[in-house]
Amino acid sequence: MDFVMARNWWALVLRGIVAILFGVMAFAWPGLTLGALVLLFAAYAFVDGAFAVAAAASGRTGGTPWWAMLLEGLIGIAAGIATVAWPGLTALALLYMIAGWAVATGVLQIVAAIRLRREIEGEWALILSGVLSILLGVGLAIMPGAGALAVVWYIGAYAIASGVLLIMLGIRLRGWFRKTQPQGVEARLA
Repeated sequence: MDFVMARNWWALVLRGIVAILFGVMAFAWPGLTLGALVLLFAAYAFVDGAFAVAAAASGRTGGTPWWAMLLEGLIGIAAGIATVAWPGLTALALLYMIAGWAVATGVLQIVAAIRLRREIEGEWALILSGVLSILLGVGLAIMPGAGALAVVWYIGAYAIASGVLLIMLGIRLRGWFRKTQPQGVEARLA
């Protein structure tokens, strides 16, 4: 997964950009109705999951464990589809769905970061992103009665912070990939 993740650094950067855009939209329109929040979350979870699956699928040739990223992506896609399939979710059910997704995603990000520790420096960004995700999920589960505005702000702040960390990791992986490749090989693989 180390070489494959480094070769596909751009997928992490794209995931980070999508997360930041989602977070900015959540702050720009804090008066979102529950229906709009449901659709916004569904779109984010689905797109984030699709990027994770794409990154995992491109890593299948390496023979290294790619299952954590694949599982993270499938969970994101499933959360997006389930959210669209049942748009009449109550605020409480939506909070618990988001909380479960955030905890599962965080755990899988930490697993992926631990695997990267042997290969590069800077895996802390993915660990921190995973910890933030877990904290978001636990916070939402503990305080389900929080107002919709607070939930939008929590999710927006998480998305922006996570997006920045994913972009930082992607850029670091890009640098590592370029340093480890002989001249000419990088152009064929990147």
